Amino acid sequence: MACVVLSSCDKTPPASSEKPVDVVLVGAGVMSATLGTMLKELQPDLTMQMFERLDSVSAESSDAMNNAGTGHSGFAELNYTPEMPDGSIETKKAVDINEQFEISKQFWAYQVQKGYLGAPNTFINNVPHMAFVWGDDNINYLRKRYAALQKENLFKGMVYTEDTEQLRKWIPLVMNGRDKNQKVAATRMEIGTDVNYGTLTRSMVKHLTETGEMKLNLRTQVEDIKRGADGVWNVTVKDLASNATRTVRAKFVFIGAGGGALPLLEKTGIPEAKGFGGVPVGGQWLVTTNPDIIKQHYAKVYGKASVGSPPMSVPHLDTRILDGKQALLFGPFATFSTKFLKNGSWIDLPASVGSDNVRPMLQAGYDNIPLTKYLVQQVMLSPEDRLETLRGYFPNAKLEDWKLVNAGQRVQIVKDDPKKGGLLQFGTEVVGSADGSMTALLGASPGASTAAPIMLKVIQKSSFKDKLETPEWQAKMKEMVPSYGRKLNPDPAFANQIRQQSSAVLGLKAITLDVPAAAAPATAAAAEQK
Repeated sequence: MACVVLSSCDKTPPASSEKPVDVVLVGAGVMSATLGTMLKELQPDLTMQMFERLDSVSAESSDAMNNAGTGHSGFAELNYTPEMPDGSIETKKAVDINEQFEISKQFWAYQVQKGYLGAPNTFINNVPHMAFVWGDDNINYLRKRYAALQKENLFKGMVYTEDTEQLRKWIPLVMNGRDKNQKVAATRMEIGTDVNYGTLTRSMVKHLTETGEMKLNLRTQVEDIKRGADGVWNVTVKDLASNATRTVRAKFVFIGAGGGALPLLEKTGIPEAKGFGGVPVGGQWLVTTNPDIIKQHYAKVYGKASVGSPPMSVPHLDTRILDGKQALLFGPFATFSTKFLKNGSWIDLPASVGSDNVRPMLQAGYDNIPLTKYLVQQVMLSPEDRLETLRGYFPNAKLEDWKLVNAGQRVQIVKDDPKKGGLLQFGTEVVGSADGSMTALLGASPGASTAAPIMLKVIQKSSFKDKLETPEWQAKMKEMVPSYGRKLNPDPAFANQIRQQSSAVLGLKAITLDVPAAAAPATAAAAEQK
């Protein structure tokens, strides 16, 4: 694929006498920061450099206002619990995402204990997560969803109600002014959280740079990545202030550049990159600065997505904590651009299409006509149309209280499937070279909320995988993530132990799960032995 774009892709750079760094991280977002922090804890003597084309850290997808959802844990996101053809509710994805979020919480708690991140309330706070629907079909679905999730330990403590008076106490903005004859229902999880990934990322990078453990290169664009004759990667970078270029040699390269990861992956020329494409999807928020409105709502209220819409477009009336202040936004409304990054280029999409991925890209377009129609409709929305959508969640909303703000840009994966052709995927995917020396992260949702488990997967697939099996690295992993190698959902006693530990450090609420009397002592003992 890279050969279509680059005339020099068939040339192998000569070996260099320059000593390579151990790790190059491309992109100064939450993924690179998480991986850098993990690797430094596992092996402190690693030499490491991070490259970011913008002039600040976490200014793209990790930024607080660019993120489509914060604190994803499967409590309220209805797209993670689809209704199956037989009428049952599939809970596997919601449970998996909740398990992953618990790993992230443990990793953050470890850093707080080490003094790397400062006060936890600067980046994570409890905000109840609610799913809210109206209409008989949607209420029946939510009722079934609640019943299905009550069989999963990690979702115990969730409350379901159709009581309008109770809902008026929880979410007055959503209920006041609503037709009294309209049937509504909601679930509520008190231990939901809001996470400011911009602050979190900046804190991790600050720790790595101030301790001298990593060199941060801002306003530095990665132009090319090629494997040298000696197997070491040659990373060509440009200083955007002076336009001077240089080459940095690296034993391991991680491409965590959000939407910009795909074009860079193509340039590596690794066979594993063939067949991947990407569809950019942007977003916009309605944001209010009216303090009287903001103080009346404290919850993340998720609804049902429109047919054909991508997961990042699930509507929600969302409380966020930004720099210690409560904020309120609604959306996101989808936009379309050929840019792969908010600060990208208009030619990103056409430049990414070549002989290796044109067929799956065309196939994915043909198979996802409802998505195309949805995006066109979203782009055509007027201010009054957006207000009408908002009034489904805030009946008394007035246009003058809200302004439209651009959110981030995502690139959904198009993957070449041998049987089905081009498949449009809405998750994240780790793509790497066979020897593990080059790894890229593609995709979006659930993104930042699952950064820690995704980076664990990167390490497991990388050239560090053999070290990960050593007793020293295993012990360190369990120190950073006490549940490492185990699932919480099947074991309520172990889940209680882990959740209470991380929540206490992070200043969060925790729900104590009921443990069967006969099983409790043995399970707890087993957890202590682990």
